[in-house]
Amino acid sequence: MYHSKRSRAALARLLSLATILAVGIACVAATPARAADQPPIKVGFISSLSGYFAAPGKYMEEGLKLYLQEHNDTIAGRKIVLDIADDQGNPAVGLTQLRRLVEQDHVDVIFGPLSAAVGSAMATYLDSHKTPAVYPIVSSDDLTQRTPAAYVVRTGWTSSQTTQPLGDYAYKTLKYRKVATIAYDFSFGWESIGGSVAAFQDDGGKVVKQIWTPLSTTDFSPYLSELPRDVDAIMCSYSGSQAVNFMKQYKAFGLKIPLICQGNSTDESTLQTTGSAALGIVTALQYSAALDTAANKKFVAAYTKAYGHGPSYYGEGTYVGAMVLAGGIEALHGNISDPTTFVKAMRSVNLTNAPRGPIGFDSYGNPVQNVYIRKVEEVGGQLANVVIHTDHNVSQFWTYDPAAFLRHPVYSRSYPPCNDCK
Repeated sequence: MYHSKRSRAALARLLSLATILAVGIACVAATPARAADQPPIKVGFISSLSGYFAAPGKYMEEGLKLYLQEHNDTIAGRKIVLDIADDQGNPAVGLTQLRRLVEQDHVDVIFGPLSAAVGSAMATYLDSHKTPAVYPIVSSDDLTQRTPAAYVVRTGWTSSQTTQPLGDYAYKTLKYRKVATIAYDFSFGWESIGGSVAAFQDDGGKVVKQIWTPLSTTDFSPYLSELPRDVDAIMCSYSGSQAVNFMKQYKAFGLKIPLICQGNSTDESTLQTTGSAALGIVTALQYSAALDTAANKKFVAAYTKAYGHGPSYYGEGTYVGAMVLAGGIEALHGNISDPTTFVKAMRSVNLTNAPRGPIGFDSYGNPVQNVYIRKVEEVGGQLANVVIHTDHNVSQFWTYDPAAFLRHPVYSRSYPPCNDCK
């Protein structure tokens, strides 16, 4: 009898242990795979690595890679793998590369591009394929205004977001009253100049002439000869090699009229090449490598150590884009399988330690951030965009009512109309 009772007790203990083990195994089976056990997150990086925008395109690649290197190519426990594509600054090439990245390489998220024209061409495809994308540079206004892109997370700016404050500064602080404009003849040029013109004219200023130059322009002399000489300043908008050529030829042409330009025109990626022709130019942008803050000094030091040269707006732009990408992935603990949830998570990120300063997102999905008025000066034997004024927490609508702003057409070749052109 004793042995029988002991046997039954032992059997009961074994059954209890078996039950516990079974439950434990079932719980493990029901638990999602750890982030480290999941496949890498594939990021399709697309930029202009050749052509007119090759110089800033290189900085874009550097900024993204720096952030990933600092985090051991890992976010929320998942490895990050880059799949790099060159769009050559051409919308048709960009779409071909995008299709390859999405349909053949099956990337999880797109990161880039540089050109506003390429970015606009990509947006419809991204929405139709429900592919999340981080746009750290592309600034086409309507991506977060009249025709918002559902799957694009813009971490940079709108083309007019920095130039509206610049137009206001030109009238109220620089006391300019009459200007002419010259810029790229495509959407980025129209929108960036449009922002300056709108604010300047609304303040009471006069715009007497507007000149648009083809993207392929190398000889600016026919256009420089058309600029009026009786104005207080010339507003301009260029970037990359075109900015270098324009400014050097402007100086060689003997023009002494002050230049006030959108910030890419004196970007650090081309500023030293532009040389003394850039001295004294006043610009506006959400970043300057000369920004005197602890976060920016740390970033500049790390960037310079990694690449042997300082950062530019393009490098900082992709670094910040990577911060937002990481914030979205971390908020979802590495599970980015649902694209709508992933996009929402990225747009919910608030940064307090970005090199450019604090960044949040408005209800349209566009960054709200500082805009810096800069002046090109020589500092320690190098040209720098020295910050001379800061507008804090600037939205894409500047001081305008958003609803009223959106009832107007997007800034274009003909809007806002020039108020004193003959």
